[in-house]
Amino acid sequence: MKTVRCLGVVLAWVFVAGLAPAAAQDFPSRPITLVFPGAAGGEPDRIARLVGEKLREKWGQPVVNENRPGAGGNIGAEFVAKAPADGHTLLFTGVGTLAISKAIYPKLGYDPDTLVPVSTVVATPLVIVAHNDVPARTLAELIAYANANPDKLNFGSAGNGTTTHLAGELFESMAKVKMVHVPYKGLAPALTDLVGKRLELLFMDIGSALPQIRAGKVRALAVTSAERSPLLPEVPAAAEAVPGYAASFAFTVVAPAGTPPAIVERLSSTIAEGMKQPAVAKSLLENGTVVVGSTPAQAAATLSQERERMGAIVRALGIKIE
Repeated sequence: MKTVRCLGVVLAWVFVAGLAPAAAQDFPSRPITLVFPGAAGGEPDRIARLVGEKLREKWGQPVVNENRPGAGGNIGAEFVAKAPADGHTLLFTGVGTLAISKAIYPKLGYDPDTLVPVSTVVATPLVIVAHNDVPARTLAELIAYANANPDKLNFGSAGNGTTTHLAGELFESMAKVKMVHVPYKGLAPALTDLVGKRLELLFMDIGSALPQIRAGKVRALAVTSAERSPLLPEVPAAAEAVPGYAASFAFTVVAPAGTPPAIVERLSSTIAEGMKQPAVAKSLLENGTVVVGSTPAQAAATLSQERERMGAIVRALGIKIE
């Protein structure tokens, strides 16, 4: 009797284990929803839609791109975290949202650590831009002005707890200035306010800012990469005025906890294949965005490193959002 029961358990395990490859083979069986937790418009939203387009081209299934902005990306992230773990609902988000939300927000309706990394899709440095009436043409002049006028300047970000927010807080700390943070539901509305001179300073990705910089509607003060960007060779690196300062913006795709590994692998390889197409990679690079297209293991390692690095910054700066 005991032998029969053991045999039953083994057969059941073999049956369940065999479901994963079969599920991956049949995936996707219906439209995929790809959530971006920011407002429509801007380079990150465009890249999210490009990822969706590449998935649709490969599999012939519709991909619905949804914008669910708010709470520093956590509204969209929570929606995906609570979705069925079958690979048909995914999140395209900044790595920072997943890396620092637990350190910044005392109460979340989900656990960012449980989301399954699929692929780090792209990476880009940020640029610090000001509207044209801000009385500073360089970062050094901005620091001098901010020191002479504490809490007079404001800076915008994609939302509380985002990479762009942390970039601004880190700049304040390292440059020893005091500014007022204005969080938005994504970078697109923040850029609109910057152009309209309702916002004075913005930390954002280069790709979204380039058209307005080239049109002369906003002023680029510095890029946040270690060296100057070939896209803006005349714009200094922030580290030239604030030694050691650097910030980057990486975007990743994640799935709900429990998504079968075979499906995660299939998603990852398809995203990498589509985004690494020469024409796609060249188009993105022209806007300052580098295609990464990592494996799930590489994406998990990147996320772990960012949790450690950015968590240390959050703790050092004492950032908390109620």
